[in-house]
Amino acid sequence: MPATDQNTDRTERVLVAMSGGVDSSACVYLLQKAGYQVGGVVFRMSPEHDQAVADARQVAEFFGVPIEVLDLQDVFEKEVIDYFCQSYLAGETPNPCVRCNPTVKFKYLYQLMLDRGYDYIATGHYADIRRQNGHWYFAQADSLQRDQSYMLYRLGQDILSHLLLPLAHYQKSEIRQLVKEAGLPSFSKPDSQENCFISDNDYAGYITRRCGPGKSGYFFGPDGSPVAPHQGILHYTVGQRKGLGIALGRPVFVRRIDPVDGGVYLCESGEEFDRQIALRDVCCADEQDLAAGTRCQVKIRSVARPCPCTIQGEDGQITVVFDTPQRAPAPGQSAVLYRDGLVIGGGIIVAQKQSDQLVNS
Repeated sequence: MPATDQNTDRTERVLVAMSGGVDSSACVYLLQKAGYQVGGVVFRMSPEHDQAVADARQVAEFFGVPIEVLDLQDVFEKEVIDYFCQSYLAGETPNPCVRCNPTVKFKYLYQLMLDRGYDYIATGHYADIRRQNGHWYFAQADSLQRDQSYMLYRLGQDILSHLLLPLAHYQKSEIRQLVKEAGLPSFSKPDSQENCFISDNDYAGYITRRCGPGKSGYFFGPDGSPVAPHQGILHYTVGQRKGLGIALGRPVFVRRIDPVDGGVYLCESGEEFDRQIALRDVCCADEQDLAAGTRCQVKIRSVARPCPCTIQGEDGQITVVFDTPQRAPAPGQSAVLYRDGLVIGGGIIVAQKQSDQLVNS
């Protein structure tokens, strides 16, 4: 995409979401080299973001980029933190980044673009964007190891049509080298952690301090009999084996979590696989992409490899049937659907009823 508006001969302006990290710094550098007029914004979403704000300001000064600090603590708490906590309390395993991108980060990035008269927004995500049959789609980045299209699948057409992703065709090592060549000391800065508001990654402790201990109850063995009381459902996720604190003389896995009775139901090794999943809150660029019978691939967690599947369902209800049973699809996680490397849609995995799990086993 040219950095000059062909109709007005005006240098186009891009608003970059900055964090002071390697990737967003490289984003600024690449856009400036391409001839864009770059501005920056850094979001303060919690006290844990104070260092990112300071780092982003330093990077902006280095590149001569004007930067704004937008305090989004209240909306982040409502849209992401509350959602995160309530999802765990309901026996789910949420992904806060998937939630944050459409409801906070890109929503306010896009709005600020409009308010300040920028032409585009840009971020340091590893993903690509393509236009096909009148619709915009995310596509996997050249670096499949770093690809973040899974995290972005819930963004709408208004945002995709104004979004630039300069890192789409780079490897992480190349990005670090670019930042080093630019003269920034942040080229060796470690990658950001998956959860940006719980620095010690003690999810259960964080939620307990904020909302209380959650539902307590019992472990139930593979035969359905009670085994022992557990610490509370906040401490477990579907598919978990380690850290259960019980000894049955053989490996067992969390098969199902019941937020009503507090039961954590266990299964034998090999029984944690499912043949299909149901999705809620489904989104897509084109409804025809998710028509019943469609063959595609699905990722059931961010680090999973896409696996072949078939879409089934009607009246807005989507079921994804795997060609090969998949290990421990976790309620609350996203299932993202791909076709030829394009993100064609996705939704939130729904907890299966016990009867459904027996059929799938």
